[in-house]
Amino acid sequence: MPDPSSHTTTAAPAEAISSRRVLRAAAFDVVAVIAFVAAGRRSHDEGGNALVETAKVAAPFVIAVGIAWLAARAWRRPEALRTGAWVWVVTVAIGMLLRRTVFDRGTALSFVIVATLVTGALLLGWRAAQLVVTRRRGS
Repeated sequence: MPDPSSHTTTAAPAEAISSRRVLRAAAFDVVAVIAFVAAGRRSHDEGGNALVETAKVAAPFVIAVGIAWLAARAWRRPEALRTGAWVWVVTVAIGMLLRRTVFDRGTALSFVIVATLVTGALLLGWRAAQLVVTRRRGS
């Protein structure tokens, strides 16, 4: 499997990524998934304890984010759009698989489509915003 975290075709020394940036990126990914779930639950007026129920619905996708980070070796270039694309695709695929098989929840086509689009916007969106800010600062 090609290295999904690389974003150039030329050989260049890898920039050292601080553990703080890696942790921040991982946190942003987890928060993006939880935000998606919380918004979805709110839009459907789902009852129960909001915190507990959000955690139950988010669990397969949060686990999938962890798997995606390992598969993509996201710690190498956590803010790269290519890394975000890998994290997005793996998170949706594994999250849906876990949701269906382990958590015994539905995976209706409409849910899969909305989850794919919204998580893509969130997981790639924060990285795109980070890229714009970084380029404007010139770093």
